[in-house]
Amino acid sequence: MSRVTQLLTAIDQGYRKKAWHGPNLRGALRGVDADTAVWRPAPERNNIHELVVHLAYWKRSLIRRFDREAAGSFPYPGSNFFPRNEPDAKLLKADIKLLDTYHKIFRDLVADLDDDSLDLPAPNSKETAFYLIFGCPAHDIYHAAQIQLLKRMCEAATAV
Repeated sequence: MSRVTQLLTAIDQGYRKKAWHGPNLRGALRGVDADTAVWRPAPERNNIHELVVHLAYWKRSLIRRFDREAAGSFPYPGSNFFPRNEPDAKLLKADIKLLDTYHKIFRDLVADLDDDSLDLPAPNSKETAFYLIFGCPAHDIYHAAQIQLLKRMCEAATAV
């Protein structure tokens, strides 16, 4: 199995495909409604909806490292975390679609690489392509776990 294929397997398992580690990112988001998406465990803590946009932002940032044109501009001003304070089902759906779109672009960019290019710096980075790509599924799984915890905490906090 090529190194690119191994990276694609990790990307797929971290995002949407079945994996031994439990829920992937899209699995963690399944069934999250607008109220749950903006629930916070404490003031100044991120909510699920903010994590969705954060993940989209960083996938776009990775795309930009490989292909600035493919990345386009991010639809929201700012960086890293973007406030989402009010329940808005349409906005949540649009932001998940944005995340899906950036994920597909990123995965397609990785699929077009060859193994020899993985040890070279990414075109717009000092880091190797392998280093940047390898971190993406870890980031997805890290936040998938947070989302799972936030869902359970919200459920317990709002139970009557």
